[in-house]
Amino acid sequence: MAKGQTTVSDFAVAPRRSRPLERAATPADSASNPAEPSTETKNADQPQEPAPLGTEADQPANRLIAPTQEARRERATTRALQREDSRVRLRDLKRARDRESKHYVNCPLDYDTKMRLQRAAIENDVKMTVIMKAAIDQFLKDNGY
Repeated sequence: MAKGQTTVSDFAVAPRRSRPLERAATPADSASNPAEPSTETKNADQPQEPAPLGTEADQPANRLIAPTQEARRERATTRALQREDSRVRLRDLKRARDRESKHYVNCPLDYDTKMRLQRAAIENDVKMTVIMKAAIDQFLKDNGY
């Protein structure tokens, strides 16, 4: 097609969708928007019939909105209970994690004690913290704690 020979009627135009709640037509609307589209915008393969209400395009919106007040209230109650259950489970998980968390104790050691601890850890292939935990535990058991 050459540029000069292309017209609007050469392109396919989708049919207009009908609006469920159309406002009343005023004389100004009828002048600017004629009821029948011009012949050059019509496509021979696609008739210009408005889609009836309740078609597939309207159904997803209808499923999102509950039809009655009782159904909406029931859905809201169900969601609130689910959120409450989730909140309680999250709180319990946080409490369990806090119970199992590590509690650190700082202990200043002199140079000789630190070197002995480090040498014992290297020779026994054990971390220094494990040795310190065992030593503290043994001390507390020996003293009745």
